[in-house]
Amino acid sequence: MAESQFIYGMHAVEAILNRDPSAILEVWVDKGRHDQRLGKLVDKIRQQGFAIQLLKKDQLTDLVKADRHQGVVVRCRVASAKNENALQTLLDDLNEPPLLLVLDGVQDPHNLGACLRSADAAGVHAVIAPKDRAAGLNATVRKVASGAAETVPFITVTNLARTLRSLQERGIWLVGAAGETETSLYAAELKGPLAIIMGAEDKGLRRLTREACDVLVKIPMRGSVESLNVSVATAVCLFEALRQRGM
Repeated sequence: MAESQFIYGMHAVEAILNRDPSAILEVWVDKGRHDQRLGKLVDKIRQQGFAIQLLKKDQLTDLVKADRHQGVVVRCRVASAKNENALQTLLDDLNEPPLLLVLDGVQDPHNLGACLRSADAAGVHAVIAPKDRAAGLNATVRKVASGAAETVPFITVTNLARTLRSLQERGIWLVGAAGETETSLYAAELKGPLAIIMGAEDKGLRRLTREACDVLVKIPMRGSVESLNVSVATAVCLFEALRQRGM
């Protein structure tokens, strides 16, 4: 089922224009901004036949309740998050070993957006997250994701532990990131059917999630900091999997 939502920021709006311009319902542009970058995007919007509504910068900020809109906002139809049934259908239809990203309670929309962007770049087939106590697909997520929120299936589940068990029953190897383990990410086998599981920003993996994992790995750290931001750690793990898979 589709819903209407504001999408803002040049990359996010351009991604909608490239992927599905028919989804766009309304367009607003900062009347006081005249730089070349925005001008090119406005020309592209006009070429698609959309009427552009001109507003002041602070009016755009009030419209989307955010000040990082970069002078362009669209309201468009967007697909809502998918459910467990959609996940099973997606896995049934794959003709290659699945690569999944599981986010166990990531709450910051900026982190979720960055994780989706990395997932798209690494060829992840779906991102899975709990329905409750976790960030969902809002306008901030879509802006940070720079179009990846529209290309990577985002699955929300009511019982993450149960979903992980169902993945294991399909032969999918569950690799959880946990800083206290002794096993290095680079020593882990990441080539076959795989789900990489990342914990929440402050608490990491929950107990039931940790217990469901087939193996726990850590990213070797040589400096003084103890951990990486979850979106950075996600990118490191995904691209190590991509390297091992030879893609």
